[in-house]
Amino acid sequence: MLADTLARLEPADSAMEDRVAAHLDNLTKPPGSLGRLEALAVTLASITGEAFPRVAPPGVLVFAADHGVAAEGVSAFPQEVTAQMVANFVAGGAAINVFARQIDARLEVIDVGVAAELPSSGVVHEKVRAGSANFVERDAMSRDEAVRAIEVGIRAAERAAEAGCRCLIVGEMGIANTTASSALLAVLTESSVTGLIGNGTGIPVERLAHKQAIIERAIAARAPARDDPLDVLAKLGGLEIAAMVGAYLGGAARRVPLLVDGFIATVAALVACRLGSATRDYLIFGHRSQEPGHGHALAALDARPLLELELRLGEGTGAALAFPLLEAACRMLAEMATFEDAGVAASQTP
Repeated sequence: MLADTLARLEPADSAMEDRVAAHLDNLTKPPGSLGRLEALAVTLASITGEAFPRVAPPGVLVFAADHGVAAEGVSAFPQEVTAQMVANFVAGGAAINVFARQIDARLEVIDVGVAAELPSSGVVHEKVRAGSANFVERDAMSRDEAVRAIEVGIRAAERAAEAGCRCLIVGEMGIANTTASSALLAVLTESSVTGLIGNGTGIPVERLAHKQAIIERAIAARAPARDDPLDVLAKLGGLEIAAMVGAYLGGAARRVPLLVDGFIATVAALVACRLGSATRDYLIFGHRSQEPGHGHALAALDARPLLELELRLGEGTGAALAFPLLEAACRMLAEMATFEDAGVAASQTP
């Protein structure tokens, strides 16, 4: 499935960009006066191949898994919180539930590797294994397990597309996943761990040095091949991060706009782009989080996010908050009158 998905990836429709840009300049406004919203409209048109794209209804995919490295004390919360939060998602009480309801999104929660039994209903059960290994001691997962987790994400994206979703928001839940994401980012961008780590779930500042040391030890012990993103993912990643990679690849193969959330989601997007470079054309970045590494991840993808609200929750929340901007861009294209339609004189500037 992974190989087939990568083979179906194609660049976005660049010819559509010129067509839509010309239409925007003929709407009843000074050219470029709606700023980045106009650029967003052009991007959505090129992604979908449609002059008048639609992004509603959106689909939210939340992947959950545990991380063995949590045993190293890198998170403010114990590992069992992952399963407890999945139960909260099912009950509809989490932030992503609130924001998904606000934008009328289809929400799916997928267990890729939670180290506990989960509710039988309300969760898609696709557990590859019960949590990743402690990557200080051994590889987080095997290469085959990484591929299987990616394919969980591909299937989730395809289910959402088949259900009629026209935009995907990919979120996550996994205690210690900022540690895994920082390790991945350091290797993929050949950067020092210093400056990439933050307090994640709220660990005290004095414990950041411990978190950094754990990541550095893991990178040295695992020695992943920097030019092999699947090797890096298997050795230092997480099952939910791998599934997010798959969701991006699957959505891009379907020409669905992918609204990227915060730090962990952006690192997963970086891995997806290293596996299939055309994926980058389908990514729209929802917000800049407070995690220090997020800025580095955005820079690695030459990305400029839509919002900056000092968020650091994950779950897909920042992307869900940014979704109305995508819908506004589509409505601007489809509903604004042209100068000719409105009987308004166009600019006489040569």
